[in-house]
Amino acid sequence: MSLQNDLTQKVIEAVKQLYQVELPSVEFQPTRKDFEGDITVVVFPMLRHVKGNPVQIGTQIGEYLVANVDEVSKCNVVQGFLNIVIEDSYYLNFFNSIFSENDFGYVKSQSDDAVMVEYSSPNTNKPLHLGHIRNNLLGYSVAEILKASGKKVYKTQIINDRGIHICKSMLAWQKFGEGETPESSGLKGDHLVGKYYVAFDKAYKEQIAELVEAGTEKEKAEKEAPILLEAQEMLRKWEAGDDEVVSLWKKMNGWVYEGFDVTYKNLGVDFDTLYYESDTYLLGRDVVKDGLERGVFFKKEDGSVWIDLTEDGLDEKIVLRSDGTAVYMTQDIGTAIQRVTDHPDINGMVYTVGNEQDYHFKVLFLILKKLGYSWAEQLYHLSYGMVDLPSGKMKSREGTVVDADDLIQNMEDTAASISQELGKLDGYSEEEKKQLYRTIGLGALKYYILKVDPKKRILFNPEESVDFQGNTGPFIQYTYARIQSILRKADDVKSSAVETSLELHEKEKELLKQIQLFPETIQLAAENFSPALVANYTYDLVKEFNSFYQQVSILGETDEQKKNFRVQLSQKVGELIQSAFRLLGIDVPERM
Repeated sequence: MSLQNDLTQKVIEAVKQLYQVELPSVEFQPTRKDFEGDITVVVFPMLRHVKGNPVQIGTQIGEYLVANVDEVSKCNVVQGFLNIVIEDSYYLNFFNSIFSENDFGYVKSQSDDAVMVEYSSPNTNKPLHLGHIRNNLLGYSVAEILKASGKKVYKTQIINDRGIHICKSMLAWQKFGEGETPESSGLKGDHLVGKYYVAFDKAYKEQIAELVEAGTEKEKAEKEAPILLEAQEMLRKWEAGDDEVVSLWKKMNGWVYEGFDVTYKNLGVDFDTLYYESDTYLLGRDVVKDGLERGVFFKKEDGSVWIDLTEDGLDEKIVLRSDGTAVYMTQDIGTAIQRVTDHPDINGMVYTVGNEQDYHFKVLFLILKKLGYSWAEQLYHLSYGMVDLPSGKMKSREGTVVDADDLIQNMEDTAASISQELGKLDGYSEEEKKQLYRTIGLGALKYYILKVDPKKRILFNPEESVDFQGNTGPFIQYTYARIQSILRKADDVKSSAVETSLELHEKEKELLKQIQLFPETIQLAAENFSPALVANYTYDLVKEFNSFYQQVSILGETDEQKKNFRVQLSQKVGELIQSAFRLLGIDVPERM
């Protein structure tokens, strides 16, 4: 039981003894820096249940706590706030209990119910870009946080490997590629295919311009441009199983997957299962037909099938076209059901998709509930805002996308430039420098994106992210490296328990209080699907450590007992930084 839970029970007990009233809850907050105390009880909410002067009520409760709670050494009341001072021994006992604990804060036993987290889910007609980076980092981190909170997790993606946009790249390669391959061009496969997606768009626009110049209305020209009609015909052939088209589709998608795998590896994300739209686009139709018989859906005069969600504050939504073909919603219904069929222990899913799809997921989740799936109550759309660069928005058809591979390389280069300016790399081999630049560059990128609440839009500035001061990845990595330097100089850390009679410095106590918050932070981050809570907790921990480092002697301490405790405390903070950053997919360097 945590101190706050224990104190809650004791405050409720005190009020019952003193005033014969049963409090429903107790409100706590951290004690303000200018007052003595470690935790504060807010008395004002109690006045709804206890009549009297808040100062007098607080004083009487404080006296009760001092007399009946071993951990409470003294109390003081400021207006309606009861400030409680906790014995040093309480914090030292806590530290002794966790010092040898690996992965402190992680729940070791997994739930029987699994959660599936979907992220990335790219199209196979172009490389991954900056938007995919935020998607991947969020999805991967949320999956790791859910695991740390005690959930069983499956990480997955659905790869959008079919449709007109895929055929556009294929057709352009056929027309303009002259047999070019990743090997012959030296391009990553996804970059090569993306090149022909851009080439299609260029040719398409040229044909529209020619038709308009010849007297065709623009809207008609956009529909009748010969290259678009050819792409539509290619899609029809693909759906009919034409051998030549399917063979080309497999070859070009294979190039893309090899390219994606390199990017995922460089980004440090992975997946347990993969789903492909080419396998799932027919799913859901039978479910809709069954739902139609049960009255969940209704049919219009043209034969199309819909669901009426107006009573739920939404609108009518089509789920089957009049010709019986599926829409994206139908496919998503079928895919969700298929996933639970494949993994019967799933009792929830997290969809990492940009906020432009907010309405889509409201409708999807509601339809699945109306179809009677109990797990539909545990579906969550991890909606996130766009990522912009100072140079502006991205447009993939025009080839102005901020490419993920280029951005990763740019982050390494930026880290290299700043590290060299700081001149901290004496004695490093070229290979060690390269690895360090990658660790710092990727850490900067990931932290900058993950420290922001997912729902907020981000303006990403690469140079600002690679700053060794402030709320950045490199600042936290540098603190971790500083701790490792302390540990190397200390030779070895004694694992013996700290004497609980030791008198704590104020900075030691503040650091211990921050360490105590880690398990709660993981649970809150899991409940809110928010890596930002873990990122900003880590920054607060590092700020507390640096304040401790600046004001308290560690290796220069002459009292061996105090010195060993401070080295142990530094070691634990280092472990927590590493643990927290692991949840964000960020590595930490031993030296910087």
